[in-house]
Amino acid sequence: MLERIRLDHILFLDIETVPENSSFDALDDEKKELWEHKSKYQRKEDYTAEEFYERAGIWAEFGKIICISVGYFHFQGEIRTFRTTSFYGPEAKLLKDFKNLVNSHFNLAKHLLCGHNAKEFDFPYIARRMIIHGIELPYKLNLFGKKPWEVPHLDTMDLWKFGDYKHFTSLKLLAHILGIPSPKQDIDGSRVRQVYYEDQDIDRIITYCELDVVTTAQVFLRLRNEELLHESEIKKV
Repeated sequence: MLERIRLDHILFLDIETVPENSSFDALDDEKKELWEHKSKYQRKEDYTAEEFYERAGIWAEFGKIICISVGYFHFQGEIRTFRTTSFYGPEAKLLKDFKNLVNSHFNLAKHLLCGHNAKEFDFPYIARRMIIHGIELPYKLNLFGKKPWEVPHLDTMDLWKFGDYKHFTSLKLLAHILGIPSPKQDIDGSRVRQVYYEDQDIDRIITYCELDVVTTAQVFLRLRNEELLHESEIKKV
């Protein structure tokens, strides 16, 4: 079935998130109390709510998106390229810019969105943050009333599960076992908050996010038993 999907009908994406504020102390009293309650199960007795706040970026209610990177295949005759671009800056603006891209170029029935663990994280996170900012959801993220087979989403982790709901495989591990060359990255997901708030280096985060988009596309190619992208085929636009 995967082989029937045209590669140029897919928008690959990845997001990077951080806590909405730089520190727990920056929250108002009500938000602090809500965070203590929300994080209680995960942190148990090992961390205080303040200590655990550096992980707040994984929840859309307490985090924010600082970068959305996308990639898509382009074919001109037999020439194949994979083009990447990123949206960053104030969250409301980057969400609107991403929505404009989806609505302008990937809004037809044939189009699909694809990410790694995106059904559990990226897609719902983007939708929730759009609602928080009062942004109307694009058709591709508005799942209300849709049947499972009508949802226009692909997820490389979900495809790798083969129906095993207990299984989690990171993008890095999946790329490794599938023989996909690992791009040189000077940060990982656990350091994004530090690089954003302390180092204030959004360019490093953008590079990291775009490399994950490329790797997701490479995994998708391997799942279809197709030739991997060569470095010369990857273009930043």
